[in-house]
Amino acid sequence: MARFDLNRSAEMEVFVRVVDLGGFTQAARKLRLTPSGVSKLISRLETRLGTRLINRTTRKLTLTEEGRAFYERAVRILAEMEEAEREAASGAAPRGRLTVNCNIPFGMLHVMPLLPRFLEQHPEITLDLVLTDTLIDLMQERADVAIRAGPLRASRLVARKLGTSRMVVVGAPNYLARSGTPKSPADLADHRGIGWTFPRSIRAWPFKRGDHAEEIVPPPVARASDGEAARRLCLGGIGLARLAVFHIGPDIEAGRLIPVLQNYNPGDREDIHAVYVGPTAPLPARVRAFIDFLAEHVRMSDPALKRAGDGRWKLVG
Repeated sequence: MARFDLNRSAEMEVFVRVVDLGGFTQAARKLRLTPSGVSKLISRLETRLGTRLINRTTRKLTLTEEGRAFYERAVRILAEMEEAEREAASGAAPRGRLTVNCNIPFGMLHVMPLLPRFLEQHPEITLDLVLTDTLIDLMQERADVAIRAGPLRASRLVARKLGTSRMVVVGAPNYLARSGTPKSPADLADHRGIGWTFPRSIRAWPFKRGDHAEEIVPPPVARASDGEAARRLCLGGIGLARLAVFHIGPDIEAGRLIPVLQNYNPGDREDIHAVYVGPTAPLPARVRAFIDFLAEHVRMSDPALKRAGDGRWKLVG
């Protein structure tokens, strides 16, 4: 059994501050200690653990592999300690700062309209909302919840599905009038596409041809950092884009964007998940309240696209 040591959490907190702030002096200033005192605490921690956590040079500090693993666990442990004290003092009522990192289109269309009601129900919660399509490391960014679109990578994160949506290739009427409407995937070689500035699990556009599947990357005319930027570029008539129906449904209904190559659409969907760190640690009340609220109030239907009698595409179902 490990020996009883009242200073273990203090050592852990000093270590995390040193890593976060990038040095002993900065951490000492924040913690109101001397740099030598901080150095002694880190040395004592390394001695007790029997391993080096930080490589020290005159210019910078770098974590060893053991140090990085210990840092990730220490951040979680300290957050759980803080949450345990807060919940014990407040009767486990949701409170405190909630940091949410969200996909831009989903955040604008489905999350932001719900936030006034959520914050009204939980007045003790303070929300930090970051909208970005860039994948983040929840531990490194100190985010409580990330809302992600598309396939999930294997990780220690827990995921709760919030919705799903079909994918469709679309173009603006002025672009199609100028460049023509592609009749088959092979025609994309003569068209211009809108891609992404960040890596995606599905880089090419998938199509079906009978029992066979193929992937095509149209020549890029522009790349966007997020789905909303890609939508606006497509609305501007510079090229074709492949986007989720939940995002561009109103544009299709209004005729601002027109689906193409629907006979070759493989019917794939983009799932939306709320992900959070787990499952070994108890979920903080503020995080549980937010995820449960989204699961209850997000209404994402998955309508089919049908061509109406006037030739326009409509969302059905």
